[in-house]
Amino acid sequence: MLHVSQPSLSMAIKKLEKQLGLILFERNTRDMCITKEGKVLYHEAKKLLFHFEHISNEMTRMKIQGPLELSIGLIESTMFWIPKVLATYKKEHTDVRVTILEKLSLNDVIEAIQNLDIHLAITNQFIEHETIETVPIYNEKLVALLPPNHHLVQKEIIEMDDMAEESFIVCKEGFQTRNDILIAFKKSAIKPNIQFEIERFETAYNLVEAGLGITVVPENYVTHSSRNNCIIRNIYAPNISRIVYLAYDKNRYLPPLVIKFINQVQAFFNTR
Repeated sequence: MLHVSQPSLSMAIKKLEKQLGLILFERNTRDMCITKEGKVLYHEAKKLLFHFEHISNEMTRMKIQGPLELSIGLIESTMFWIPKVLATYKKEHTDVRVTILEKLSLNDVIEAIQNLDIHLAITNQFIEHETIETVPIYNEKLVALLPPNHHLVQKEIIEMDDMAEESFIVCKEGFQTRNDILIAFKKSAIKPNIQFEIERFETAYNLVEAGLGITVVPENYVTHSSRNNCIIRNIYAPNISRIVYLAYDKNRYLPPLVIKFINQVQAFFNTR
């Protein structure tokens, strides 16, 4: 039912025919038949109505869920656990497209959040910024990584003094892990013999594997790695660890699908 009176409908059709310059219905005293042009208009109008309904439904869904996408900035060591969280998340949200970007330095993280390149970052940087919320999610130890034939392999636990004269590999300026390591050396009144500055732990691992020095890396990066050519040793030093945070723009609207992921990340570590 159109809920329109017959005279009003007839007038509307005549007005449409006048606007189009086409006859949509053939009329006689006993009947009215749709013309070829009328059939074309009818089928195209049905498509438009279907498309409008689809858009309307999509706008309603977006109001509730937000766009079906999730962009995350990550540091290297999160790869031991992020696939587990994403596997659970994707079971519930199969249509969500996830984009993963490596954001390693402090400037990279801040820039990506402010430019809306990512919804959130998982980082070891504590970000002091008026628009960025930084929430701690877990703490991890830093451990020594040694070549297999290195003389320090003899020791089960390494002290800071043991690394004083060794060729040392460390992250370059702008990386929080570098600060954490150098603070530990400073507390022990030791100046490390820095020979290589790198961006990625993978590069540090390759250099250690080649016998070019030793390094200190997050425990989770090496214990969950498939590589086993280097030796891991705990370090005897107070507070030689780092905190991993979840960071996002607190003034930006975060769709429910993003909030759901944040909650799953926090739940993952609350139950461990």
